[in-house]
Amino acid sequence: MKYRLLGRTGVWVSEISLGTMTFGGKDHPVFGRLGALGQEEADRFVGAALDAGINFVDTADMYADGESEELLGRALGKRRRDVVLGTKLMAPVGPGPNDQGLSRLHVMRALEDSLRRLGTDYIDLYHLHNWDRLTPLEETLGALDDAVRQGKVRYIACSNLAAWQVSKALGLSALHGQAHFVANQIHYSLVSRDAERDLIPMAEDAGVSLTVWKPLVDGFLTGKFQRGGVTTEPDSRRARSDSDFVPFDEHQGFEVVDVLQSVAARHEVSPARVAIAWLLARRAVTSVIVGARKMDQLQDNIAASDLVLSEQDIAELDEVSSPSVAYPNWIQEAFAPVRIPAANQT
Repeated sequence: MKYRLLGRTGVWVSEISLGTMTFGGKDHPVFGRLGALGQEEADRFVGAALDAGINFVDTADMYADGESEELLGRALGKRRRDVVLGTKLMAPVGPGPNDQGLSRLHVMRALEDSLRRLGTDYIDLYHLHNWDRLTPLEETLGALDDAVRQGKVRYIACSNLAAWQVSKALGLSALHGQAHFVANQIHYSLVSRDAERDLIPMAEDAGVSLTVWKPLVDGFLTGKFQRGGVTTEPDSRRARSDSDFVPFDEHQGFEVVDVLQSVAARHEVSPARVAIAWLLARRAVTSVIVGARKMDQLQDNIAASDLVLSEQDIAELDEVSSPSVAYPNWIQEAFAPVRIPAANQT
């Protein structure tokens, strides 16, 4: 396993991280279709991940109504100190009007509930799970800073925020001398490269790590789905879902899969491993979150850390998945200054 720095913290995290959305929720209407792994299976998955060198684990309070956190906490047990543990808050976790959002009230409640479920007295990386249009950002950041000062949270992060929202938060944190976001958890994949427009340039400029969720787009990039809705794995997450969570151009998506399979055959590995390796070769990506329902899937995903793609592999995948360039990116690229080589400068 290889390790990368988490932002500018000096903390090293594995470039493959374990996602636990598949933990729990056997009778849940949504999470029951995503995995519904029980305690014994969670123990095996966590043990296998840590034994493979993974030291970065992700969950959220909303996963299976908190059961994911409970199963993960018990699975970690005495190995809690071996991991950088991340969880998230914002989504509804109860029927009450204040059981959601990013108000100081809910931040404090959610943190205490996550600590209890995880069986720990601190969270290494605490994420805002989404943007709250109703709560002033200053209130949320103030509550998170208090949590850091209390020692209940080591670092703060965000997920699914736009570049301008992250930048605004960083500015406010700097202005008030508060804890600041060190990472942003985003969706990024060969069929969804929107992050390249603003999120990646922002992250590079600000020193914010990017961690990636759904790198295989619910299994679409595994090559198990064919045009016309045919699949070789009818019990997969994507096949059992009522709708596709991540929107993308399916026509281009299948063209991407064709190239993925070609590159995979060249290396004698799975398309899934290639798709993850492509992400690990992208600039600004710190860690790719993998979740699985079966042990062989987890082991194959972890093995992507050892796969080095050639320039030809990357060029072919880049070309087939290339997104249109949005404004103002295209005009800035058109008028970018030409750099004079240092040897020719006088």
